[in-house]
Amino acid sequence: MNLKLIEEIANAVLYEGYALYPYRASTVKNRQRWNFGVVAPAGSADASSMQTECIVQGHAEAPLAVQVRFLQLVERSDWQEAVEREVCVDTDLGAGLLRRPFRFSAGGDVDGEVEVEFRHVRDDIYTVRVRIRNLCSSTNGNRDATLLRSLISTHTILSTTGAVFVSLTDPPEELREIAANCVNDHTWPVLVGEEGESDAMLSSPIILYDYPRIAPESPGSLFDGTEIDEILTLRILTMTDAEKSEMRELDERTRQLLERTEALPPEHLMKLHGRLRGDENERAGMATPRR
Repeated sequence: MNLKLIEEIANAVLYEGYALYPYRASTVKNRQRWNFGVVAPAGSADASSMQTECIVQGHAEAPLAVQVRFLQLVERSDWQEAVEREVCVDTDLGAGLLRRPFRFSAGGDVDGEVEVEFRHVRDDIYTVRVRIRNLCSSTNGNRDATLLRSLISTHTILSTTGAVFVSLTDPPEELREIAANCVNDHTWPVLVGEEGESDAMLSSPIILYDYPRIAPESPGSLFDGTEIDEILTLRILTMTDAEKSEMRELDERTRQLLERTEALPPEHLMKLHGRLRGDENERAGMATPRR
């Protein structure tokens, strides 16, 4: 299991949309962020639950770890900063049904529950279902108040030893019917790690393929996986001193992004320029389509 690869992709999902160019709190798109993976209080415009369901092949005693990761927002003046949160459930394929309530406090309390359910389908085939629920009370439609009581950029990492996960994107013929009956709400599980490995899955609210990668040329996250690093890097470098000052003062993460970008040597900037990869499946006009 390549934990570094898994962490890179999971963190890209976690901070997708955290702050967008021009990285100022005053811009509309930075006041209407968080379009992915929002698990909100019941009665809100966003869903109050998320469900992952996938197939595992192995014996009943095979261990399986579930990590639910999300951001909790904290109000800081006119900006909502994020605190990373994680709920872990360590179990095995024969466990049946488990529930893990949680509460995290920062600017306000976020209450929720993770439910993990295993079903024996046949022989050594199991399905695992992970439900994530927001148990906070309604905030009566106020978007900012709702986000402070929500799970943001929510995703799930499943990992195992002694068993294997089955791709839902391209399942083997004999498991296609079982795969078609798996219900995934507001998220989709894909295999992660080294190509060909099957001991970890990432269930992401952003559409991914099996074995997603961060382009090796990328110097770090720009919080916008739909963009390309070269354009965003050049735009940051051409900001005025006043604009850079606003970006620097937004929060610690954007300050680090600015400092990292300004410190890039010319040879690294050249690596971000367009290239044609040898593998036809990896051809890209620019360095970093990040998903």
